[in-house]
Amino acid sequence: MSSDSQSSFIEAIADTEESPPPLSEVDSLPSSPTTSSIDESSDDGEETDAEREWKESLQQIELLLTMVVVPYIGKYFGRKCAYWGWAKFMEWKYPVQIVVISENTFKGTGAVEAAASL
Repeated sequence: MSSDSQSSFIEAIADTEESPPPLSEVDSLPSSPTTSSIDESSDDGEETDAEREWKESLQQIELLLTMVVVPYIGKYFGRKCAYWGWAKFMEWKYPVQIVVISENTFKGTGAVEAAASL
C-alpha cells in the first residue's frame, strides 16, 4: 500500500512540473564584444594615465596625512592629555581645584599652541 501512495505522489509531482520557461528578451540579445582588445593593451604592462594619476594622488594624500595631519592631531591631543594629567597631579599633591572658565578659549589656545611650532 505504501508503494501505491508513493507512486501516486511521484506522478502528481511529475504532472505539476512545467516545461522550462521560454528564453527571455535579455537572453536573445547579442553577447558583449570580446575583451581581447582590452587585454592586449593591458598585456604590455603599461599603466593608463588615469591609473598613474590615481596612484600619485593617493601618495599625495598619504604624505599629507603622515606629515601634517597626524602629527598635528597627536600634538593637540598630547597636550590636552598632559594638561589633564598635570591638573590631576596638582589636585592630588596640593588641595587646589583648577577651574576652566571658558571651554572654547581653552580649546582654542591649545590648538594655537599646537600649531605654533609647526
